[in-house]
Amino acid sequence: MYGVISRFASGKIRRIVLFGMILSVLGFSVLGAISYRYLLQIEDALALAEVVDDLSSEILEIRRYEKNYLLYALEEDYLETLRYCDKALSIIERIEPREGGLIGADLKGRVTLVQLRDDLLRYKELFSIIATQPGSNNDENDPQGVELRDQGKDLVDVVRQFVLYQRERILDIVGTLKHQLALAIGAFTGVAIFFSWLVGRRIFGALGIIEHSTRQIVQGNFKPLPLPDTSDETRGVVEAFNHMIEELERRQNQLLQEKKLASLGVLTSGIAHQLNNPLNNISTSCQILQEDLEAALPVDQALTRQMLDNIYQEVSRSRDIVKGLLEFARETEFCLKPVPLHAVVQRAVTLVSSEVPSGVRILTEIPDHIKLPLDSQRFQEVLLNLMINAIHAISPPGVISLSARSDPGSGEAVLQVTDTGGGISPEHLGRIFDPFFTLKDTGTGLGLSVVFGIIKKHGGTISVESRMGEGTTFTLHLPLGGDTSGAS
Repeated sequence: MYGVISRFASGKIRRIVLFGMILSVLGFSVLGAISYRYLLQIEDALALAEVVDDLSSEILEIRRYEKNYLLYALEEDYLETLRYCDKALSIIERIEPREGGLIGADLKGRVTLVQLRDDLLRYKELFSIIATQPGSNNDENDPQGVELRDQGKDLVDVVRQFVLYQRERILDIVGTLKHQLALAIGAFTGVAIFFSWLVGRRIFGALGIIEHSTRQIVQGNFKPLPLPDTSDETRGVVEAFNHMIEELERRQNQLLQEKKLASLGVLTSGIAHQLNNPLNNISTSCQILQEDLEAALPVDQALTRQMLDNIYQEVSRSRDIVKGLLEFARETEFCLKPVPLHAVVQRAVTLVSSEVPSGVRILTEIPDHIKLPLDSQRFQEVLLNLMINAIHAISPPGVISLSARSDPGSGEAVLQVTDTGGGISPEHLGRIFDPFFTLKDTGTGLGLSVVFGIIKKHGGTISVESRMGEGTTFTLHLPLGGDTSGAS
């Protein structure tokens, strides 16, 4: 039995719902048929009770005219008695076809309807005999008179039994109907509760899992849902939801790359300016050497070496700029490796330095010993977003400071990016990490949302504090990695 219920409970939800609907329709149909049958029985019983009441009235009239005749021996009393006997017999003939149906064959041990008819015929015959014997009606000790009176009493008793029987019969039908209705209501309630629990548990369970996972997605966690051990629609919903999670993660990666390219667009003009200076120095050094060679002047070894050193340094400088730009633009798989935090910060500062307006300084205080498991490229994107936002928030003069410390007790490194800008109003502070929320006139509003997702991928957290007119501080908590000895 338990196995049948388990197989049924693990079936398709639509099949369970359909089965429940069919069961409900069949149940209500059966209940309606039973109730209708009992209502017909009550209707027949009430109709018969009315006829039996008429029969009882006829019997009482027979007894009344019997007493009058026995007292006064009037012809009209005799005729009235016979007339009421005939009316009673006609009523019995109307009732007799119902015998074996509503009345029942034994009348619960009482005299049958046939016996009542026979008694009534015997009463009529006996009454006719007495009427043909003059003077016998005034003799109270006449055996036939005594028998007539006893027969009349029996008729009254039998009719009363009929009346009582019909009342009991109606009450029994009503009681049975109430009992069956109560059982049916209880059964339907139990079935409804069972189906509601079964379907609700499956549906609300799946909805609860999806709700929990949706909240995780909002926080940047794209972990697929575990598939339920069922074969119903909830499994299909979870599979579709997992497909959606995969698609969201893919789209987010595309969005990250597009955001990165947008950041490159912002940095391009400044990078071109940064490259222009070393290229000018290289060009100048080459021209000096070329002029010396063309003039056939004696070669100054010291000057030549100095020019070549300048050329090498400027080429290395240009290479580092281009290398940093290419590393930032390259699309790679997310991978955590222990790297020195100060190196990642310095590369980000170098890339963003071309965007820093006059009067704004970037200060860094990153201990050399702090190593963290980072995806350098994506963490560099975090720093670039935070610093570009800080640059936009500052009206020169101002300062952007990046500081870090390690806390071996909690196993975390704390990195803070602080600016002296205008700050963020309290009503906006709780929404700055929401996708597409921006306080700028232009932009997608995805920068800080991307930052939040990258930090979550690193297993860290990010929070913000701000005071209007005083500035904003972003605090990043990241798991420690590598050698942390000598941490401050």
